[in-house]
Parts: sequence; C-alpha cells; structure tokens
Amino acid sequence: MKTLKYSRQREAIKNFLSCRSDHPTADIVYRNIKEDFPNISLGTVYRNLSLLADRGEILKLSCGDNADRFDARITPHYHFSCCECGMITDLELSDMEQINQLAASQFNGKIYGHSLYFYGVCETCAKKVQKTS
Repeated sequence: MKTLKYSRQREAIKNFLSCRSDHPTADIVYRNIKEDFPNISLGTVYRNLSLLADRGEILKLSCGDNADRFDARITPHYHFSCCECGMITDLELSDMEQINQLAASQFNGKIYGHSLYFYGVCETCAKKVQKTS
C-alpha cells in the first residue's frame, strides 16, 4: 500500500476514534476534532474518514437508514444496532469462523470473511417501552 503523508488532523481523527466505543458519526467526529483544529472543514473530516476506512485503519459501519458510523477496532467483531435510538455497540461472540465455514459449504468460491449486524431494541429502549405499556 502506498505510503501516506503524515497529517496531524488524520492522526487526531484516529486518536479520537480509538478512545470511543460508541461508533460516532462523521458529524460527531467533526465537532470534536474542530476543538483542536478550528479551521478544519467537515469535508476534510469526511475525506480522512473515507481514506482511513479504505486503508483498513478504521471500520465504516453502514446500518440501515442511519448515518455511517466509524470504529477504530478493526479486529473481527459484530455489531448491534438499536432500531429505536440508533445506538450501535459491539457484540462479543465466539466461534466467528464457524459462519465462514457454513457459508463456504454453500458456495463454490472462496470465503475470506463476513460482515454481520444484529438489529433490535437496546436495553434502555426496551425499559422505556415497558414503562409506557
């Protein structure tokens, strides 16, 4: 992969994401990075997020109608998306390779990996629904 010229802004974006587990949107990244880089544009944040995702340094999560989210954790893992509040969180599941093997048994090509999202209602939203019922 081509060596990329160092950018303080890009490094700040990566550092911001590495401290977060809530999978922020580009707008949230922008609002926070702007505190240290007042002249940064939203377009620059979007370009750097796309570049980092294309290079495999972060994950770009597209969950339905919600805005894309970004995740600094690039090791294989799953995500849960709440249909009520839009929250996205990591799910810790074992035996992820078993899904690749199952898919490979039904496919004549080569399976390298997979991406899987779980959808439902988070605990907080479920409690709100219970209270109103």
